Amino acid sequence: MRESIQTGFISSLEKCFEDEDFSSKPLIDRLSMLNNEHLSVQLMISDGDPGAPDRMPCRVMIKSPLAGRITVREVVQINVPMPARKLFSDEDYLRKEPGRFPDLLLPLRYDGCLILHGNLLKCLWLDIRPDGGTGPGTYGITAEVWNEDQTQLLSSCGLTVEILPCSLPVTDFHYTQWFYADTLASYYNVGMFSERHWEIIENFLAKAADLGIDTVLTPVLTPPLDTKIGGERPTCQLVDITVRDGEYTFGFSRFDRWAGLLLKYGFRQIEINHMFTQWGAGHAPKVMASVNGEERRIFGWETDSLSEEYLGFVKKLLAALVSHAKELGISGMLRFHISDEPSEKDLPRYLELRKALGSVTEGRPVMDAVSDPGFWKSGAVGTPVANISRVEDFIGEGVPHLWTYYCCSEGKEVSNRFVSMPSWRNRIIGVQMYKYGLEGFLHWGYDFYYNRFSDSPVDPYQDPCGDYFVPAGDAFSVYPKADGTPLDTVHALVFKHALEDMKAFCLCEQLCGRDFVISLIDGLAGMDVTFRHYPKDAGYILTLREKVNEAICQALTE
Repeated sequence: MRESIQTGFISSLEKCFEDEDFSSKPLIDRLSMLNNEHLSVQLMISDGDPGAPDRMPCRVMIKSPLAGRITVREVVQINVPMPARKLFSDEDYLRKEPGRFPDLLLPLRYDGCLILHGNLLKCLWLDIRPDGGTGPGTYGITAEVWNEDQTQLLSSCGLTVEILPCSLPVTDFHYTQWFYADTLASYYNVGMFSERHWEIIENFLAKAADLGIDTVLTPVLTPPLDTKIGGERPTCQLVDITVRDGEYTFGFSRFDRWAGLLLKYGFRQIEINHMFTQWGAGHAPKVMASVNGEERRIFGWETDSLSEEYLGFVKKLLAALVSHAKELGISGMLRFHISDEPSEKDLPRYLELRKALGSVTEGRPVMDAVSDPGFWKSGAVGTPVANISRVEDFIGEGVPHLWTYYCCSEGKEVSNRFVSMPSWRNRIIGVQMYKYGLEGFLHWGYDFYYNRFSDSPVDPYQDPCGDYFVPAGDAFSVYPKADGTPLDTVHALVFKHALEDMKAFCLCEQLCGRDFVISLIDGLAGMDVTFRHYPKDAGYILTLREKVNEAICQALTE
């Protein structure tokens, strides 16, 4: 052993900066999990010798009966020019100054070596995934750090994981992160809906499903999102539109291929893109069509949303889409949007548009991100997606089928996933959404690799903030690898763990009753947990999950 090399397991809710001390993080030696859960832990490694070499390759060996179910990746520090927005932040951030933050997860490089740099703190991310294929019991995991040629053991540490004899249930909760096919075409410089583009789309959809996303934004028309007035995103339209002698016909071959991928990876809902522009529903999105043999734009910013011509077109398009979806047996998966984030002053127009489309959306959810409960009271939005800063207003109104969302401005008091925030602030939302019976969660950026208003692409590795558009962690949840596959991030996996917390709470509720679970949540917190008031530490979440797991086990043995 080399006494200066320090190793220890820590929870997935810790974030290790390279300039921190090893002793600053609480070590763990035991965790429990359900047999189909995705459990993550971290391994800290540091050389406490002040004279340690600037660069020392080492090999990390994981020894365990679960070794075949464990993957190991390096937690890589990313450069963040804007960790927080000054006007929209509070004291519960790890750091607010530009710098390097842990977030990107990379397979070990350098022929499987981890490179130690002097006495800088390094972290490995371990994912333990029994996938229901491992029997219940207690399993040991030992991490050994060896020199590069494996002739000298430098350090080791251990962890015990208990796998419980039960599985996380399937619930009715839904999760969407908006999927942008156009940013993938831009980043990889491939033709829109070319064969290579479809391969990349499939890779990113597969990862989305693995992250717990079950609802996918589907660009029947080019989504009118994050676009300045008069500007436009690259054309990304699944439906072929032909206009001949004033009549519309629709082709669904690309839509069918898209829907086939959604079914292949187990997505449960198809989220049709917004039919009107963002922030007020004032105009039509860009619509491309073949008009008497010539491809051109037939609607756009110049088109008022209430124009009879456009409303007539939208009704025909959606009616044809619904009819086609019925033929495919997927019409029950459809969800519709009118406009994203309309304000109170936009309600009259929004309501008029909603009524105009009622005949083709009837019986299927219409959902939009809103901040004013008036959109639900008026009947304009049957499934409101409430801003997390205002969601308690909707809860107070007794709104059923309620979703919530957050984005770049929700940086005070409430949960969010910025990389500058501690991970407990990301994961606490699972506790909150369970307690208040929410039906779903929406986030705007799964793979948004553009800057503000989609003016131009950015390199997410060099600029995770979209040219000072949003704090890092908001615009995307995965990094685009050169081979066309996505790379995980800490903030995406921590949110997945929040979703799994919710499923564990639901199982405990089935066995012990809802009142029992709520009493655990509030009793351990020592307060009435809300979206603004909650324990601000990782220990609360970790202890809560262990107590829920214990209750599940006890109920199963009685």
